[in-house]
Amino acid sequence: MKKKLLILLLSAFICSTLVSAQTANQLTNEQKVWITKANRHEKNGWIYLHIEGSPQERGFQHGYLLAKEIKESIRVLNEVWRYQTALDWPWLVQKSARMFTPKVDDENIAEIDGIVEGMKAAGNPTSLDEMVTWNSLMELLGYWWPSVKDTVSPNSPDPAKQGCSSFIATGKMTDDGGIVLGHNTHFVYFLPLCNIILDILPQKGHRILMQSFAGFIHSGTDFFVTSAGLVGSETTIGGFYPFDEKGVPEFSRMRHATQYASTIDEWCEIMKKGNNGGYANAWLIGDINTNEIARLELGLKYTGFEKKKDGYFVGSNIAEDLNILRFETRARETDIRESSIARRVRWKQLMKENAGKINLERAKEFEADHFDTYLNTSKPGSRTLCAHYDLDPHSQTPGWAEPFYPAGILDGKVIDSKMAKQMSFISKWGSACDLPFDAKAFLEAHPQYEWMTGLIKDRPTQPWTMFKAGEMK
Repeated sequence: MKKKLLILLLSAFICSTLVSAQTANQLTNEQKVWITKANRHEKNGWIYLHIEGSPQERGFQHGYLLAKEIKESIRVLNEVWRYQTALDWPWLVQKSARMFTPKVDDENIAEIDGIVEGMKAAGNPTSLDEMVTWNSLMELLGYWWPSVKDTVSPNSPDPAKQGCSSFIATGKMTDDGGIVLGHNTHFVYFLPLCNIILDILPQKGHRILMQSFAGFIHSGTDFFVTSAGLVGSETTIGGFYPFDEKGVPEFSRMRHATQYASTIDEWCEIMKKGNNGGYANAWLIGDINTNEIARLELGLKYTGFEKKKDGYFVGSNIAEDLNILRFETRARETDIRESSIARRVRWKQLMKENAGKINLERAKEFEADHFDTYLNTSKPGSRTLCAHYDLDPHSQTPGWAEPFYPAGILDGKVIDSKMAKQMSFISKWGSACDLPFDAKAFLEAHPQYEWMTGLIKDRPTQPWTMFKAGEMK
């Protein structure tokens, strides 16, 4: 029996090797040259991908080298969409194709089309419209879908529009007077992973190093540094609702701004042009050339903008601009039972307590913070900067207001001016506080979420890890 099993395993390995060799041999000479310029390796839970060249080249490299991860992301999204809405995935792709694909600029379309070709060459066919749908995930599900769902699938759940905690500080706030930026991602555990470190060296524009999802031409979690000296992050504006189908997709504007802007003002102007209200964020941007930091709150009709060379900005999913807060959100800015308000209070406490001492090590500590300003105690839960909704029986966050909802911190990232000059940052996959997540144990403890079996992934404890543009295996 053991001999037969060994023969079967050996046969499967040989077949897999032959298929891989056959796929590689089917590449054109031009495509083979493209692939030699790219680099993929894995480190402490992250997948690092370097791509370069023309839009078609870097797209092909991306699609070919991350084909398995992209395919898995689409599979997961397909199942989640079907469960939550009772609608088929092709229906959503068709809607996205009509609304978004024609409005994406030519360069971004060429890069996405390159991803499609790379996927095809790797034996995982997809389509341009499906990849545009995947790239527009945040605004499509969080902003367009709520505006139409009651006429299509009225009992499907409202997607949460809160997630992420971030700060940026400069001048007298930091220990060396330079810029320090920190960000962690609050997200549901059953959607695709954002564990990609994407290093893009484009034919035109600035080099980009950013966190991303497999198959995204933008970031999605929005933590980046560019060769122009810009660093950035964002936190979603909670309770935001206006959306304009006629506008330009947020993901397309974000990528264009990050690749081509040389200053904070240029970056913000690109983001505002054609704004559709999708994925409305408070953007925290820094320029290491001028030591300036800024916060751009981009609503639909209203925009908040502040810039300074001394001080800080924080983000926790509550609008600071009164016009956006009152006219474009349904948020309650004083209800400290909600995560966004409790975290804003905590950010301001930490900024006050650490004024003049903020550096990379303190930024890591902030992102691992478990102090709940509503309960006035240190305990991981839905209201802490290092959020753990899955451990909280009393979450009151809109969209995630269920006991033990499977959502929380996915990562931690920090950068300062010195690292930005070297096009590098430090990141940690998994919770910043080192609490691991065991998918099997969670589902056994909370059987009400059994539909997520096969979708939720483990996230073991990982160390803080440095990544740099152009690094090799």
